[in-house]
Amino acid sequence: MPSRNVLGGPLKPCSTAPLTGFFRNGHCDTCTDDEGCHTVCVEVTAEFLVFSRASGNDLSTPAPDYDFPGLRPGDRWCVCAARWLECVDAGYAAPVSLASTHERTLEVVPLDMLQKYATA
Repeated sequence: MPSRNVLGGPLKPCSTAPLTGFFRNGHCDTCTDDEGCHTVCVEVTAEFLVFSRASGNDLSTPAPDYDFPGLRPGDRWCVCAARWLECVDAGYAAPVSLASTHERTLEVVPLDMLQKYATA
């Protein structure tokens, strides 16, 4: 059965450049092994990256051992639902692609909050 997004439709790709997702398939797909729930497709901003790094999750530094290129503002990436919510609470939410955000996100983040930060 295909993965669904938070709007109930088919899960759309988030990013293939850089290649994102728990499975590195370009989608914010998930499974029971994905304890972080990497299901929110965001367009990262400079402020989001700085806050994330200060909170212990450095997304801007490349980690070649993990095939991670490091992110720059404007890149799209699947982030953990709880981390995104933490960024919202701190005032550093990155814009969200609803069509590319997995429905499992709704276990952590209400739809109306995601819609508030949705990209056009």
